[in-house]
Amino acid sequence: MQLNMLKSKIHRATVTEANLNYVGSITIDRELMESAHIIEYEKIQVVDIDNGNRLETYVIAGEKGSKVICLNGAAARHVQPGDKVILMTYCQMDEEEAKIHKPIVIFLDENNSIFQITDYEKHGQVK
Repeated sequence: MQLNMLKSKIHRATVTEANLNYVGSITIDRELMESAHIIEYEKIQVVDIDNGNRLETYVIAGEKGSKVICLNGAAARHVQPGDKVILMTYCQMDEEEAKIHKPIVIFLDENNSIFQITDYEKHGQVK
């Protein structure tokens, strides 16, 4: 049996742009992608903290160090620049792997700069 597990999470990113006229996807600063072990074209879930919208799309790399978080195409209708979002990717593994798996969790400040990276997340706690 394969389980779907959280692979990586970028917590409280600030949307910098919403580009309706782009083909589709989400553009993420390559530095953030690398820190969260997210690769280009990987499927990603976007959860908007401000309005509750949830959507899935794929990632394209933005300029390294740009701090860009840009929802493109139809996804741009679900967010506004300035919204806080949680970005999550998932992986599949068997139950034995899942028991020892630890996701990468990246915490961002108001400017989309990393202030903490951890592999631990429990309700109300961060290591």
